[in-house]
Amino acid sequence: MIETLTHYLSFTFVQYALIAGVLISLCASLLGVSLVLKRYSMIGDGLSHVAFGALAVAAVCSLAPMTVTLPVTIVAAVILLGINSNGKIKGDAAIAMISVGTLAFGYLLMNVFSVSSNISGDVCTTLFGSTSILTLTNSDIILCTVLAIVVILVFVIFYHKIFAVTFDEGFANATGTNTKLYNNLIAVVTAVVIVLAMNLVGALLVSALIIFPALTAMRVFKSFFSVIIGAAVISVFCTLTGLIIAIIGGTPVGSTIVIADIVVFAIFTLIGKITGRIKA
Repeated sequence: MIETLTHYLSFTFVQYALIAGVLISLCASLLGVSLVLKRYSMIGDGLSHVAFGALAVAAVCSLAPMTVTLPVTIVAAVILLGINSNGKIKGDAAIAMISVGTLAFGYLLMNVFSVSSNISGDVCTTLFGSTSILTLTNSDIILCTVLAIVVILVFVIFYHKIFAVTFDEGFANATGTNTKLYNNLIAVVTAVVIVLAMNLVGALLVSALIIFPALTAMRVFKSFFSVIIGAAVISVFCTLTGLIIAIIGGTPVGSTIVIADIVVFAIFTLIGKITGRIKA
């Protein structure tokens, strides 16, 4: 097993996959805690479907995927947050509406204006991230690293503001904090993470990177800071474990990572019950 793993680690594409996996899972876990506590956890699902639609447009128009996907997903994130805030349309209904609509639009485009003879394979890879993480180039890694650093810096610099709008948005607004600005900042950063994470687990599974590490850490840890640190460690561990198993065993990368998250969640839930951290 060790010899096999060492052999695979000698390949550049495997090294790229591990680097991207660690960076993406770290960013997703940091934002996941705030999104889960604010009950925005399913926004990741909606934005990933928007990104899929944008990716289809980029493919049909022969454009660089990131030049279309990233700005469209950011705009969608801000719109979803605005819809959720004004109360005219319930947040879950807005997410479902945009999610299903963009997913259908993207799939329709890929079929009508097919740029590949293997439509089913392209769709499967995009939706489930089966092999895309293993085909990253040097420029992809550089872009992923830069965006990940930006996300982490934003979270660290505005940590106290994010904490305030996460736990008591009304009180934060009353004390002079521009809650709309920081909510939009969270939405924009989330959109960036969603676009990056699509290469790791695919559009349909991307919410798992946001939800599972946060919920898992909450089974044992109590304070906001400890939950964030716990979620980050859990997310990176599950991603590395899933990637290694997928590479050695030949299983789909995205699905394997999500299964690793589910197993760790079950373990932490059991630990939480034994230690009395959570109620049975």
